[in-house]
Amino acid sequence: MTNELPKVVIVTTGGTIACTSDPHGALIPTVDGATLIAPITEMFKGTVELEVIELNRLDSSSMTFADIDEIVTTCHNVLTDPNVLGVVVTHGTDSLEETAIALDTFHSDPRPIVLTGAQKPFDHPEADGPTNLREAIMIASDSSARDIGVLVVFGHAVLPARGVCKWHTTDELAFATNAPEEPTRADVVPVTPLKDTRVDILHAYPGAPATLIDAALTAGAQGLVIEAMGSGNVGVEFGAALGRVLDQGIPVVMTTRVPRGDVAGAYGGAGGGATLASKGAIGSTYFRAGQARVLLAIAVASGVSPFTLF
Repeated sequence: MTNELPKVVIVTTGGTIACTSDPHGALIPTVDGATLIAPITEMFKGTVELEVIELNRLDSSSMTFADIDEIVTTCHNVLTDPNVLGVVVTHGTDSLEETAIALDTFHSDPRPIVLTGAQKPFDHPEADGPTNLREAIMIASDSSARDIGVLVVFGHAVLPARGVCKWHTTDELAFATNAPEEPTRADVVPVTPLKDTRVDILHAYPGAPATLIDAALTAGAQGLVIEAMGSGNVGVEFGAALGRVLDQGIPVVMTTRVPRGDVAGAYGGAGGGATLASKGAIGSTYFRAGQARVLLAIAVASGVSPFTLF
């Protein structure tokens, strides 16, 4: 008989939480995983074992689908250990929402995966990283967090991955959500690599030309996410070009540049949301462009209908 403690595994990937300032004041992710958890280790002594897996030290604006693939695979491998209560992923805030939705869409285990990070660097006198990390570990080890998917714990908030978005560049409450309080999760998709999938986001400003769409397709885009105006509308030229894209069988997801509210095809005309929806464009509902891109990429890579993921 052993007295082995249950454990939470912390997967570190870099981000502001792992940054220190260089001589010129620029933030660089330099802090290794063991050093990152050192300020809070004593708080869990005797109750939960903390294990660190350091994947990399990236600014999350540099994240690629290959990096997301690595995080997904690592989390799934960690959860093969029955002694693990949950997983915490430390991540930069710039693209945390993308990694969160990828993890959630592939996550079938009842145990939680929790993402967290920081708005202030590790060496800041008022660093928020230790508090965020401590609270993320507490949630990851709590039985009440089971069976609800992937979570973001940040600035004392606990948010479902679906619909989460960074809403402030510097505030310690960095994330908000467009989703309902308890969003319905899509059916879990078997883990599928995304690194060879290309989905582009195009911003549909007034007068945006069709050449933007042509350039994306020429470059190899397998799907498009359109950050439209209002509830999902674009200009006449842009709308006509998207109609041609849809006629080719290339999936198009319509989202919006508006911070709050759902995307609904209500307007007619060549660029109206209703017209594009009638041609097969997918409304992103409460997902904004970053998460919509990941969901469409998962659909393209796995062969799952994108309609089912939104």
